[in-house]
Parts: sequence; structure tokens; C-alpha cells
Amino acid sequence: MRITLPSGTEAEIDTTVDGATQGIVVAPDIFGLRPLFDDFVARIAREWQVKVIAVEPFPGRGLPLEIEPRVQAMPTMDDDLYLRDLEEGAAALGVSRVGLIGFCMGGMYCHKSARSDRFARIASFYGMIHVPESWQGPKQGDPIEILNRGHADRVLAVVGLKDPYTPQADIAELKSTGVSVVEYADAEHGFAHDAARPSHRPMDAADAFARAKEWLLG
Repeated sequence: MRITLPSGTEAEIDTTVDGATQGIVVAPDIFGLRPLFDDFVARIAREWQVKVIAVEPFPGRGLPLEIEPRVQAMPTMDDDLYLRDLEEGAAALGVSRVGLIGFCMGGMYCHKSARSDRFARIASFYGMIHVPESWQGPKQGDPIEILNRGHADRVLAVVGLKDPYTPQADIAELKSTGVSVVEYADAEHGFAHDAARPSHRPMDAADAFARAKEWLLG
């Protein structure tokens, strides 16, 4: 169901699993909360037996679902405000141990959230390792710099070796921070979380989610 966090940001939450002692916060891709993530929250809650919440990355913006207005909004993003919302999402789950998982843009914010003590483990799916040039803004930190100052050892990064957003040189930098990296040789961007994408790879996706589950809940 939809809730509103103390900050006023909208979130989708499922706390229906009786006796769940762990929680997962979800950082959606650039298209934000939508039926795909409503379904994802419910499925992960049921299959992983945890409490789950997905947090809207563009609260109050009223952005259309088209990609271009969202790309144009990226330079206005504020790392501190988004981390605040992710941490408020964690608090809403009412459990002490909480993990974070994110996709694409949300995966980038997973890297950035490694500066927080709130998340026991983090799984970033094809998150940008450096902020793309057209996304850069005054309140956007660089993921690599944040990882070098934060809990890089808590992060699992799932990357495709055919993904232009995670080139080989960037992946080498990511490994140097202490992040655990899982590579998929034939995978492109967004290969795991949305079966409607042309880049979707069912077998790689299943493997990646199994690894993420073990990492986040282990």
C-alpha cells in the first residue's frame, strides 16, 4: 500500500509477512514508483519473507513517465534529501536490520548510500559508478568518492559487461573501493528487474537476484 513518509515523500510498503525480522528498502530506477515496483515490493516481501518499502525518487515533481523530463531533472537531485527518504523508509519498516537494493539510477544511489550506517547490506543493480555528465549537479556527489569514505564492504554491485553506464574502467575503480562485484558477460543495462525490457536476460536475472538475496539477508 502507499504511505507518506515524514518528509512528505510517497512510498509503497508491504509489512504483511508475520514475524519478519528483516527489511528491504528499494530505490527504483529513473521512472520511479509505478505498478512494476508495486509488484516488486509485494513479490520480494512474499518470496524473501521480509518487510519491504520502495521510495519515490522524485517526490512532488509530477514528472511524466517519458525519459527526457526525468533526465533533465537529474542535475537538481540532492543526495542528502534522497538518503533522508531512504532512511525514513527503513524506519517505517519497524525492524532493526535493513538492507537496500536499487536499480539503474537507484543502483547509483545505492553506491552513494554506503556512507550511511543504517543499511546492513546494499545491493546495487547496474548503478552508475560515476554520475553521468548530463546528470551532474551541485548537490550530487560522485559514487566512487562516497564509497571510498563509506561502507564499501557492505555493497554488492551487479553489472553487465555490455552496459555503457558501467564501462570496464569504471568497474575496475569500483572493485578498488572494496565493493563486491558480480559481472554478467553478455548483459546490457537493466537486464534483471523489468521483464518488459528488450535487454532482459531471465537466467542472468534469476542468478543476480539469488546472489542479492543471499548478500542482503545473510
